[in-house]
Amino acid sequence: MVKITSWGRLSHLEHQRVLLSDCQQVAKQLQQHQPGIAHGMGRSYGDVCLNPNGVLWQTTSLNRFIHFDDNTGCLTCEAGILLGDIQALFMPRGWSLAVTPGTQFVTVGGAIANDIHGKNHHVMGSFGDHVKHLHLVRTDGSLIECSPTLLPNWFAATVGGLGLTGIITQVSLQLQPVPGPWLDTETVPFTQLSEFFALADSSESTWQHTVSWIDCLSTKGRGLFMRANPCDIGPNLEPQCHAHTMRFTPPLSLVNGLTLKPLNSLYYQLKKWRAGRSIAHYQAFFYPLDNLLHWNRLYGPKGFYQYQSVVPREVSLDAVAAMLAAIKQSGQGSFLAVLKTFGDREALGMLSFPQPGVTLALDFPNRGDKTLSLFKRLDAIVREAGGRIYMAKDARMPRELFELGYPCLNEFLTYRDSGISSSLSRRLMDY
Repeated sequence: MVKITSWGRLSHLEHQRVLLSDCQQVAKQLQQHQPGIAHGMGRSYGDVCLNPNGVLWQTTSLNRFIHFDDNTGCLTCEAGILLGDIQALFMPRGWSLAVTPGTQFVTVGGAIANDIHGKNHHVMGSFGDHVKHLHLVRTDGSLIECSPTLLPNWFAATVGGLGLTGIITQVSLQLQPVPGPWLDTETVPFTQLSEFFALADSSESTWQHTVSWIDCLSTKGRGLFMRANPCDIGPNLEPQCHAHTMRFTPPLSLVNGLTLKPLNSLYYQLKKWRAGRSIAHYQAFFYPLDNLLHWNRLYGPKGFYQYQSVVPREVSLDAVAAMLAAIKQSGQGSFLAVLKTFGDREALGMLSFPQPGVTLALDFPNRGDKTLSLFKRLDAIVREAGGRIYMAKDARMPRELFELGYPCLNEFLTYRDSGISSSLSRRLMDY
């Protein structure tokens, strides 16, 4: 038994870790060690990847590349491979992941199980939209092969299915052609929420990647709108990506009432001063937080919550404004606050998070009941707006809000594997 935590570091509880390293042996291992849940890099923020006092099937050794077609960009690999390894290998060959989240330290299987999204949902949708085929091993030893056209209901249950339909062992992904690792980027400061929406509307037809940082402590919702397109600038410019490490956990969160307002103001003013067009390496634009390894330690020994919601576009201005007002009134706040739009496309998976609308993601130091009380107020705003909460980031969503936000739940439950269980599934689905 070893103590395992998720990225939010809200708990450090014992798990029995079972290493999966051979696809041919996975079925046998699942039958011998269950109930359990797949665990990759542990980058989910809450309890979707945890099973305290139970089994974790560690998937990171299922990390082999199997086949790549240089003509079509179709990659077949095992599910424990990291997204960063795919980018590093195939970017020099002119291919990239079509969708990538805010960190490269995520396994392919985890990306599928949480149907991750990136900064280009309005163009490329979510990760599941680019999965062509997958192998799913069930805890009874059976193997299911599925795709958007082969057993499509199994596929829709597994994409965004939180690892609850089986262990994904092998995947075929469609990569997209790119001219190289560089992006033509632009940063545009804005001073109120209405400007963000105007920038989003005007950018989505001409910019492939769009995202905003927002100062959740500001009165009107000032922020920084960032957009980018792939570009070919030639081989002479060298990337400037130098990672540092947060080597210790401070006794108290470094993000607190004393530091948050000056941090937000300093960040906004610095980025505003440097606003405009520039060329950036894909790692700097897609994965800025990866430049500080173990940055989650900044929040101290009690850890932190991430609250990410999506609300329909027609009510998004009022809903986001209401959430920011509730945060300001609570005396709490977030430095890592991200606001972006989702495209007008429904998600592929039965439990996929993205829906047409606007998503707001915020990190909060764990201040116990005070933080949970704020989340109840945010929940009420999301519920009234007809939105939902992202389960990859969740550690405390009430079941009623979960059931309202995911109307395909009952259909999904018919595909669940009875030998798989997680903290999140027991909290929201009974087992």
